[in-house]
Amino acid sequence: MKKLFDELPYLEDERIVLKKIEEKDAKAIREMTESSEVYRYLPTFLFELQYEDIRQMIRELYGDLFYRKESLILGIYLKESLSFCGMAEFYGYKDSIHKVCIGYRLMKEYWGQKLATRAVRLMVDYLYSQTDIEIITASTMIENKASARVLQKNDFIMTAEAVAEDWGYEKAVLADKWFR
Repeated sequence: MKKLFDELPYLEDERIVLKKIEEKDAKAIREMTESSEVYRYLPTFLFELQYEDIRQMIRELYGDLFYRKESLILGIYLKESLSFCGMAEFYGYKDSIHKVCIGYRLMKEYWGQKLATRAVRLMVDYLYSQTDIEIITASTMIENKASARVLQKNDFIMTAEAVAEDWGYEKAVLADKWFR
C-alpha cells in the first residue's frame, strides 16, 4: 500500500478528473480566488490566496509544499473539456496514524452540479483503496450547508458541532467536524 505523498494521483469518473494543476489554469484560478462568494466559507490562509502571482503559486504546489507533505492540491476538471472547475485538497497529513483531512472549493459557475460530491467520492475512494490512509476528516463552517451535504452524501459523520477554530478571521469561526 502506498503513502499519500508517494505520487500525484490522476483520478477520474465519468464526469470529472482530479489531476495536477498546470500554468494554463492560472486565469481560471485567479478568477476563483477573486470571488468573495467562493471563499466566504473557507479559511483565509489557503495556499492559493497567499500569492499575487498565480503562476508562481502553481509552480509551488508541487515543490516544497508537496515534498514537506503539507498539502496535496489537485485541480477539479470537467472530463469532456478539461475545463478547470476548482480544487481538491489533502492536508493535515499524519502518517503515524494514517490520517488526512480533505477540502474542496469550486468556481461559482459549477455550484449545484454535484461536482464537489463527485470530487469527494474520488478522493475517498483513492485514499481507502490505493493508500494506507485509514482516517479521513473534514471541517465546514456551520453556515456552509452545501458543503455539509456533500460530506453527508459521501458517508461522513459529524463528530463535533460548532467548534471554535482559527480560520484566519478576526474572530474564531464555528466549524463542524466530520469523520469517515
